[in-house]
Amino acid sequence: MARTPVVTKDAPGAIGAYSQAIKCGATVYLSGQIPLVPETMEVVSDDVRTQIVQVFDNLEAVCIASGGSFADVVKLNVYLPDLAHFPLVNDVMADRFDEPYPARAAIGVSALPKGVAVEVEGIMHIEG
Repeated sequence: MARTPVVTKDAPGAIGAYSQAIKCGATVYLSGQIPLVPETMEVVSDDVRTQIVQVFDNLEAVCIASGGSFADVVKLNVYLPDLAHFPLVNDVMADRFDEPYPARAAIGVSALPKGVAVEVEGIMHIEG
């Protein structure tokens, strides 16, 4: 099955040897997004909630460029250097996703690129 890269200017460009997403049949593998503003490639803010919102803005832009939406996301992995921020992730997700919510894992990590507070990656399944 062909692997097709997904590219959009509405999300941060890849900072290395990876694609924003790879579409393989009806499945789209969404690379991790950190809270970079696509136009400047700078971290949006030091505020954790603002960072989480930017991450989901970036992830949604890649979903749309892939031909889907958050309604098609089946799995998310959330990476946090401080798991005390996990309730903020829940709050933002409750505003952005409808039930049934995607499967999800929360992983505590020692650090993330550019010292950010959150990174989220996922898998999307697009029907038809």
